[in-house]
Amino acid sequence: MKGCMFNIDGGYLEGLCRGFKCGILQQSDYLNLVQCETLEDLKLHLAGTDYGSFLANEPSPLSVSVIDDKLREKLVVEFQHMRNHSVEPLSQFLDFITYSYMIDNIILLITGTLHQRPISELIPKCHPLGSFEQMEAIHVATTPAELYNAVLVDTPLAPFFVDCISEQDLNEMNIEIIRNTLYKAYLEAFYKFCKEIGGTTADTMCEILAFEADRRAIIITINSFGTELGKDDRAKLYPRCGKLNPDGLAALARADDYEQVKAVAEYFVKFIYIIFLGIQCLVRRCG
Repeated sequence: MKGCMFNIDGGYLEGLCRGFKCGILQQSDYLNLVQCETLEDLKLHLAGTDYGSFLANEPSPLSVSVIDDKLREKLVVEFQHMRNHSVEPLSQFLDFITYSYMIDNIILLITGTLHQRPISELIPKCHPLGSFEQMEAIHVATTPAELYNAVLVDTPLAPFFVDCISEQDLNEMNIEIIRNTLYKAYLEAFYKFCKEIGGTTADTMCEILAFEADRRAIIITINSFGTELGKDDRAKLYPRCGKLNPDGLAALARADDYEQVKAVAEYFVKFIYIIFLGIQCLVRRCG
């Protein structure tokens, strides 16, 4: 009975996902791609794989940017197809995946607004997985305050944005601080969501998110050297869902140079090793 109930909501998507997995390029395909001398050779080889149709209507000569755009378009179409046929909690899980792209898109729009660049010029540069409905109406915003009031508080990122950043912050805060503040709230919420689901989702995703949280904490620490960002402010940007929390993050917050960061990483290397083992197990399951 449990299996039948699963098939009602997830049977089609599981079959679709397995089909996508079978379409991933194999080692032999990559060996053949290495031998390609031109982009036309690459197109010819891909014609015999599941990627065969994505360049079918593209005229010669091909360019790297065209291939990149078409690959991204294929990914987005397949992802959105799965999202449109999913139900909770899968639909929310897939939404969480798009939130990181939304953060990058919003930061791009904020940066462009601060530099007086037209929104119409910025929107094509945004990643399609991070698109949201309000992007089409964002041209009404001409200042950071208008951008905040008219768009940001109504996006799917509103719970992260409103709780972390105010309208005044758009003028006063460094853009990278805004980005890291949003990512902190996002990673912690995604981690909590996966933990609540439990099972394989929690076992796999919590390890990946913990690794990302620790990676960002280390990068934030290194990038803060030589800047006006104080140690207390730096510590507020650390995601609290990684293996370094709490002692490792406290040590990073006290670090003054690269050697001290290196010492923290070496001390907690056993935890990082465990994270890598978790990711390797995920790769084996998917492979």
